[in-house]
Amino acid sequence: MSSLPPKEGVILLDPFPRRIERIFDEPTRRRLERLGRVIWHDGAPASDEHIERYLPHTIALIGQSALEKARLDRAPHLRAVFNVESNFLPNVDYAECHRRGIPVLSTAPVYARPVAEMVLGMALSLARRIHEADAALRVGKEYKGDNHDSFLLHGKPLALVGFGNLGRALLPLLRPFSREILVNDPWIHPSVLRELDVIPVSLDECFTRARVVFLLAANTTENTGQIGQRHFASMQKGSVVILASRAAIVNFPELLAAAASGQIRAGIDVWPEEPVPPNEPGRSTPNTLIQAHRAGSIPEIQPLIGQLVVDDLEAILAGLPPQRCQRAVLETVTKLRSIPVGAWSLSETRKP
Repeated sequence: MSSLPPKEGVILLDPFPRRIERIFDEPTRRRLERLGRVIWHDGAPASDEHIERYLPHTIALIGQSALEKARLDRAPHLRAVFNVESNFLPNVDYAECHRRGIPVLSTAPVYARPVAEMVLGMALSLARRIHEADAALRVGKEYKGDNHDSFLLHGKPLALVGFGNLGRALLPLLRPFSREILVNDPWIHPSVLRELDVIPVSLDECFTRARVVFLLAANTTENTGQIGQRHFASMQKGSVVILASRAAIVNFPELLAAAASGQIRAGIDVWPEEPVPPNEPGRSTPNTLIQAHRAGSIPEIQPLIGQLVVDDLEAILAGLPPQRCQRAVLETVTKLRSIPVGAWSLSETRKP
């Protein structure tokens, strides 16, 4: 057991797959160290022995360590949990944390703006076939004046499926293009959406009415494989679908089939299996613009993870509610089907 004095608050780090040097710049490290005794740990996930050693004096856990009820019982001073992988994973007893008044927080809001910018760029490229014209010109062909199936986003109905952090970051970027922004999110009351000057619609209406559909919803127990061929078939031919949240919300083979037939043009940043296997059919499907889950990970936003954590920990220790990170909501968090950290371990540690 730890030899730390009983009254000394420990801030315990287990940030894998994040690296401390990337998410905590020097000023943020100093701010964190003013809030308690920081147990810095980097590299591989912390061992159970390491976690258990410090739990009795831990006031904040920054990382993805498992927190079942028995472990929470051994952490009587715990005030906050921060998932810096930016997910809500199934290894936490959320009900018990809620009962004890321990906020479980995610740094997911950090990624909303970079992903929003990327998916807008993907939509523009698909609508105008920018990436295809570039590739053609490089091999001696020209699209000169050949825009026969291009279209403007301006004045077109645009749909967002899912209206969390990403949807709200994307909305102001879409405003200059269209006044008809359709939103489907079963977890948000239609009156709330109307107050934000968007149009609440059914999932089916997103596809029948919109020229571009942005798939931004988290994967839940209710929406796995929910979107498929019938939705794509209902769209105007050559419309754009952008998949930027979790691949599991679509029937992925049917998405690729719709793109291969020319019914839709698909922008894909997330995949059923990651890293993307060499034989993944999506690598060679026409009418697609593909990325390898890179829309959010740009170097300049990484230090914001640490800043959000320290901002909220300062507030919590001052007796105020967290205001910067996303808080796990008990009514919905158990429905999320987040990918465990281990599934990302190798690829994530190599990201810039």
